[in-house]
Amino acid sequence: MPDSNFFDRRSPLSLKEIAVLSGAEVLKGSDADYSVDDLAPLDKAGPQDLSFFDNVKYREQFKVTKAGACFVSPATAHDAPKGVHLLVSASPYKSYALAAQAFYPIDKPAGSVAPTAVIDPSAKIGKDCVIEHGAVIGPGVVIGSGCWIEANSVISRNVRIGNHCRVGVNTSVAYALIGDYVRLYPGARIGQDGFGFAIDPKGHVKVPQLGRVIIEDHVEIGANTTVDRGSGPDTVIGQGTWIDNLVQIAHNVKIGKGCIIAAQAGIAGSAVIEDFVAIGGQAGISGHLHVGKGARIAGHSGIMRDVPAGEEQMGYPAIPIRQFLRQATLLSHLIKKEKGS
Repeated sequence: MPDSNFFDRRSPLSLKEIAVLSGAEVLKGSDADYSVDDLAPLDKAGPQDLSFFDNVKYREQFKVTKAGACFVSPATAHDAPKGVHLLVSASPYKSYALAAQAFYPIDKPAGSVAPTAVIDPSAKIGKDCVIEHGAVIGPGVVIGSGCWIEANSVISRNVRIGNHCRVGVNTSVAYALIGDYVRLYPGARIGQDGFGFAIDPKGHVKVPQLGRVIIEDHVEIGANTTVDRGSGPDTVIGQGTWIDNLVQIAHNVKIGKGCIIAAQAGIAGSAVIEDFVAIGGQAGISGHLHVGKGARIAGHSGIMRDVPAGEEQMGYPAIPIRQFLRQATLLSHLIKKEKGS
């Protein structure tokens, strides 16, 4: 249950209101005017709570839930216990997420600039921005309207940030052009030097990193994630891509639209990740490779060759997932046979 010390809940909502917000439909026989006060998981929910059922592993919990209302798919509605009001959705979890945003919205503080913020006179700050204590805004910076720059963040010279962006606590941004509705979580490092050098027995020689970071609209970049600027070409993160915490994006990497990259993944320099690719946690992508549109990379995998569009790969070095599973099964059989001999 959400802790009221940390999360502010909006007023109760009727199923009719929730249906409009979430794209669901109130199932015939359920009371569209029934009101719920809060959100809760199936096994904790009471008569005034809203829950969801989207994973068959929780079918038994669903069958006995005490929730007042629940999001379900058309195929699972028949398992609902008596008295639970149902909201039917093709994607119950998505509908629940939209409802949760309505119950617990993230409210930006009223526009204000803390007296302890350091803002260069040449910087341009849009309307209704919040700039918190200790933030540093460098010369030539342009920040759009409705942005929220949290405490102790540093925005270096000539950076451009679009409208309605949020830059988390202790974040640094340099050499970057950022679109609208971008969120950078605490401690993110955007635009630092890429790892570029010429190896020499007398001492390695640093190669100046002369590119930028381009972040398109509706991107989220997780806490303590690092995005290096390009060495000449730009590093680019496409619209709607979400990157988890502790991810490394090296110089010149091109990431397409709508990608999902989980924690501790690493993408080496000049790799190209096309649209709607999903990369699991702790996966590694070698430099200069091409991962095709819609590909899926399992966690802990090592990508050492180009990945065709739509393919699922797993393992180290990564191979098509069906091939990986066949090999694992065969190896298991061989081990059992050897033990039995």
